Amino acid sequence: MAYFDLGSFGRRFGDTSAEAQIWFDRGLVWQYGFNHEEAIACFERVLKLDPRHVMARWGIAHCLGPNYNKLWEFFEPDEKSAALKRAHDLLAEARDLPASEVEQALVAALIARFPTDPEIEDYGPWNDGFAEAMRPVYQRFPDDLDVTAIFVEALMNRTPWALWDTLLGQPAKGASTVEARTALERAFVQHPAAWGHPGLLHFYIHLMEMSPTPEKALPHGDRLVDLVPDSGHLVHMASHIDVLCGDYHNVVARNRAAACVDRAYFDYAGGQNFYTVYRIHNLHFQIYGAMFLGRPSDAFEGARALVNTLPEPVVRYLPELFEAFVPMRLHVLIRFGRWSCILKEPFPEDAELYSFSTALLHYARTVALANLKRHAEAEESALLFARARDAVQPDRMMFNNPCSEVLKVAEAMMLGELHYKSGSVAVGLDHLRRAVSLDDGLLYDEPWGWMQPTRHALGALLMDAGQFEEAEAVYRADLGLDETLPRPCRHPRNVWSLHGLQECLSKRGEAVENVHVRQLLDQALARAEVTITASCACRSASSCCSDGLVRQT
Repeated sequence: MAYFDLGSFGRRFGDTSAEAQIWFDRGLVWQYGFNHEEAIACFERVLKLDPRHVMARWGIAHCLGPNYNKLWEFFEPDEKSAALKRAHDLLAEARDLPASEVEQALVAALIARFPTDPEIEDYGPWNDGFAEAMRPVYQRFPDDLDVTAIFVEALMNRTPWALWDTLLGQPAKGASTVEARTALERAFVQHPAAWGHPGLLHFYIHLMEMSPTPEKALPHGDRLVDLVPDSGHLVHMASHIDVLCGDYHNVVARNRAAACVDRAYFDYAGGQNFYTVYRIHNLHFQIYGAMFLGRPSDAFEGARALVNTLPEPVVRYLPELFEAFVPMRLHVLIRFGRWSCILKEPFPEDAELYSFSTALLHYARTVALANLKRHAEAEESALLFARARDAVQPDRMMFNNPCSEVLKVAEAMMLGELHYKSGSVAVGLDHLRRAVSLDDGLLYDEPWGWMQPTRHALGALLMDAGQFEEAEAVYRADLGLDETLPRPCRHPRNVWSLHGLQECLSKRGEAVENVHVRQLLDQALARAEVTITASCACRSASSCCSDGLVRQT
């Protein structure tokens, strides 16, 4: 088969063969696209063709280390020991080979990234040390775009996913956010070629997604989408910004395209590798965007593909990262009020391997039973949820969030609907308010660690209870119209909260703002497949059990 189409980006060498050049460029693109395993395979090909290639050794060593999504903490002990030894060996070899000044500087800086003792507990000083070692390299070669990319990545990896204080809307204390942003924006302003550099575009999106102005990275995402056709992660990356700007249509379309690209990589490499995290991520994002759009067909498509992506052998390869994504279908069923469907979902046979899936199904069943007014069964289901929650292993993660923290949101949501539907309105609403607080308190992630914004259920049941003033405040907050909230708690232009806000404005006779909200709602409704009558199905009855449309009444 023909190799993957990785575009035209590369770093040119005048003293190597054409074939070695091709494989080095492929490795570098994979490296910038966070497929480090395939990058290493390409760099290994370079060494077979050109055993004295310094930058191929540098590339393997760099890819053996941590990255923005795989910290040293995610390495198994044997994997860590092997990575450290091989990196040191490769870099020692590279230092003894002839190389250009910039290559020598990159090799010397990378040595600072790897300690010699794999038993140390805190790798932070080595992350800091690599950033410090790269700074003079950048100062010496500020117009080398690869140097800029590696320097910026080193700065970001000091505090991954913590570059901004989202509560204050400012760079996080102790992070190198300002320095990284300055270097990136200098490159984009002074070097037109930077707009064709996959690493610079990729890192700028990650840099800005937690910021108070993620929209500044919209053009960078638009450029990256088509730059490297067969790198699924790079095709996907723009959606990190799209979702924060309320462009859920692009979220679905771009992640569907990325998932299609990555199916080809799965056929090539299989699923027992770390890159499966990124294949999961595409589908998870598709589901998330489709739910905001009110499009069950797209959401169920993503959920089915996600299950197919995670057969049991793949889950067993890395259960602490993979298993939590198996039951995403349950969130879709709840989003669209498919209560009877939830009760037909089978429990996993292996409750230990699928511990989070088991707990989440008990949560979903409790919500379904509560909405079907089967109160005694709902209370029993809630007890079963508590037992299943306590059985979830501490190392199970939903990307950046421990599953234990995600299940706290589930429990508060579940208890809120259970009590409300049982007639304890005030108690139920208090549980839902707590769910909102827990939801807001999750660690930053995209998609968010909890798939359906808790404000959608709280707002719907506040409306049901006639508490319209608080409901309006809830919907404003969800739409990002309350500037006191950090951006990750906002979901601009989503059809569910637009419906809720428009109804609140109508009830209090607000005419002028209602016109503007109505225009946004009409645009959102044009893409929805369902009739939206509430921000959450918990406010209205629905009946459907197919994977087709559901009409809420």
